[in-house]
Parts: sequence; C-alpha cells; structure tokens
Amino acid sequence: MDYFPVFIKLKDQKCLVIGAGEIAARKIDLLARAGANITVIASTISHHVANLEHDCQLTLLQKRFTPTDVTGFKLVISATDNKQTNTEVANAAQAQDILVNVVDSPDLCSFIFPAIIDRSPIIAAVSSGGAAPVLARLLRAKIETIIPPAYGRLAHLAEGYRDTVKKLIKVPAQRRIFWENIFQGSVAELIFAGNDQSAEQQLQQALIQQKDTITPGEVYLIGAGPGAPDLLTFRALRLMQQADVIVYDHLVSAEIIDLARRDSEKIYVGKQRDKHTLPQESINTLLADLAKAGKRVVRLKGGDPFIFGRGGEEIETLMQQGISFQVVPGITAASGCSAYAGIPLTHRDHAQSCTFITGHLKDNSINLNWTQLALPNQTIVIYMGLVGLEKICQSLIDHGSPKDLPIALVQKGTTVNQLVITGTLETLPATIAGMNIKPPTLIIIGTVVTLHDKLNWFNNGQHALSV
Repeated sequence: MDYFPVFIKLKDQKCLVIGAGEIAARKIDLLARAGANITVIASTISHHVANLEHDCQLTLLQKRFTPTDVTGFKLVISATDNKQTNTEVANAAQAQDILVNVVDSPDLCSFIFPAIIDRSPIIAAVSSGGAAPVLARLLRAKIETIIPPAYGRLAHLAEGYRDTVKKLIKVPAQRRIFWENIFQGSVAELIFAGNDQSAEQQLQQALIQQKDTITPGEVYLIGAGPGAPDLLTFRALRLMQQADVIVYDHLVSAEIIDLARRDSEKIYVGKQRDKHTLPQESINTLLADLAKAGKRVVRLKGGDPFIFGRGGEEIETLMQQGISFQVVPGITAASGCSAYAGIPLTHRDHAQSCTFITGHLKDNSINLNWTQLALPNQTIVIYMGLVGLEKICQSLIDHGSPKDLPIALVQKGTTVNQLVITGTLETLPATIAGMNIKPPTLIIIGTVVTLHDKLNWFNNGQHALSV
C-alpha cells in the first residue's frame, strides 16, 4: 500500500490553494464542501474561481507565490501549470510538515485526492495511488450505481440513535449485530422508499424488542473454493464480512482471509500431513465454545467442506450441543482445478463416470478398491495424494491400468501460480521426484487428461509441463 487512506476533518481549518484556474476551482469546491476556510493565491484570478468567491467565502490574494505564504495553513494545494512554482510550493509546505498536493505531480505530493463517492455523512473514496486516475474515476462510477443517495439519510437516522443504542445494549458484539440488522432490514428499505418517519418508528420498536435480549452465537461452515478469491460465493463473502471470528485452514489463501471483516479475530487451525495445529476434536470443541460465547463464527475450509473437508464431523458436534449453524458449499478442488487445467472430469469420448478419493485414510494408509479404480472409461480425482503418488500409480498398474494411462498433477490450481504437470502412471512419479512440488495439489487420472493441451485456457499454458 503506497498511500494510507485516511479522512481529514477540515471544517473551519485554514487551507491554501495556489492557482486560480479551472482545476483549482474544482479543488476549491471540494475543500468548501468539507467546510474549510480557503485562501487562494494566484497572479491571475479566472472567472471560475471568481464565481466561487462569495459562495465559498474565499480569501483571494492576487500575487505571486512566495515560500512564506504557506505558514499557518493545515493543507496546501498547488494547481498551477508552472513546474517551478509547483516545486516551490511543495518544498515550502514539506519544510513545515504541512500536507501538500501538487496536481498531476505525485512525486511532489504528501497526499493525493481520491475519486469520491459522496453520500454524506457516508463517504467512499477510490484511489490508484496516482498510477491510473482515470481508472479510479471509472471504478467510482461503478460504485455510485450501487450506493443509493438514501444511504446518507440512513446514516443520519443511525447517528440520532447512536448514544441511545449504546446505553441500552451494553455488549459491543450485540450492539454491532443490532445495527447490522437495522442496516440490512426493513428500516433501511423504508428509508430507500422515502418513508423516513416509518423507518424511525421501526427502529424504535426494534430497540424495545432488543433490550436485554442476547443474540445467540452461530457457526457458518464455508467452503473457500480451490484458491482464487473471486470463486467465493456471494453468501460466503457476506457471512465472512459479518463474522466475529474466522477459524481457517492452511489451504485458505491470505487473499481470501483479507476479505473477512477487518476487526474479526483470526484463528489458524491448519492441518497438514502429520502436522496438526489442533486435533479435529479440539477444532469441533473450539467452534462450539465460540458460538456459546455469543460469537458469529466462520469456519473457513479450502474447497468444499463436505468433500474431504471433515465438515460433517464439525456440524455433528454443533448439533449435539444445540448450536445454530449454516453450511455454505464451495467450489471443490476437483471442479475448480480441472476446469482451470482444461481437463473435463467427464467426456462422452473418454469418461462416463468420475470418482473422488483421498490419497490417505484416517490411519495414513492408502487401502483403496484398486480393482474398481483400475476400470476403464472413468476419471479418478485424488485429493491429498502427493506423498503417496508412487504407490497409487503402481497399485493401479498392478490391478490392470495401462502404464501409459494419462495422469495430471495440478499444483495451486485456479491461482496465478497454477502449475499443471501431465504424464503417465509410469512416468509422472519419477518426474516430480526431482521437483519441489508442495501442496495444495490435486491428481487427475484418465484419458480426459489428453484434452489438456487442446483445452488449456488459463494463463495461456505458461505454467504447464508434459512428461
């Protein structure tokens, strides 16, 4: 992050604008909206700025800028087309630790102007850090369309009841839930419909009903998908952004964790082969205990929680203890990785069935129905099979699979670091033995793998290896 986003209170603060052209007029208008006390210095005052003198209560000084002019100001903007003047302004302001912005010169700025979405008192801002201001404005336009102007009135209504709610609802977590229900329920809808009086009455009624009521905790069992953050479901994202606690596995990427509510507690309980941060039974107990404490808990798992994710075990504990929960499916690794590798799991010319298996069982063995798995015209997808790959390939060969049966290993599927290695049951184990392959990986076996070269669309095949 090149710039830290922060909102500055400028009401009645002294701000200086150097220049009085059209661009300066736009900056003056923004400062005036924030209630700033504005002085303008310029050799020539344009009609754009002159027209603002009365409405914005400007102090106009028609003179050449000198470095001492910045003294006493909280914020300075240079909006001239003179490079030397702009540099003098920036140097003079920075010498006195005064915030300074030089239009179209990021290297001279201590702050930059974002593209602003104004729903006062709700303000949203978008910035590219000066790299692509046009793109920032385009993004602002998109955001403008999804934030109705009525959000400002909703914020004002909440402001009027903030202290009352704080007095009646003592527990901060319960207070947050109350406001979330207000902002996402009928009160907000009444505001959007223009019925502010009814909205206020409903808010008052909700307060009466909420007093001394404790909202019980809940657990959301969420599939985080195979890796790419934008493969999360809408419901998953919504629940992640309202949860008090995020309990997550090692297969959940940092980019996905960043989508959760900023102030939520993050608890890592990742399990890798022979390396368990917490035993499964302890995770089950942890989820239940957090919910009993009134927390809204997201249990975030890579892929889908009900496909080799042990989600069933976790909700069994929740059900036994009478704890409310939801299950949000995710795109399982088999579906995501095969799609991004260009390998269909079924195809009428290759496979009429698909079997998902795990590469190691509860006792770390690989005791599978090899006779069934070695049958032709099917696709086998193996989760957690990296360590046992050599044994898996040899067992299939021993039970009748041809040595040249195609196989693919997909590492970090659906992400920009995806790597697809294709080969045969005979060649692949030796090939990856000399490579630094680490989980997450997925193995796909069957003649559908031969379609990879033709259908590989992701990353234009830049991260693919055939052996």
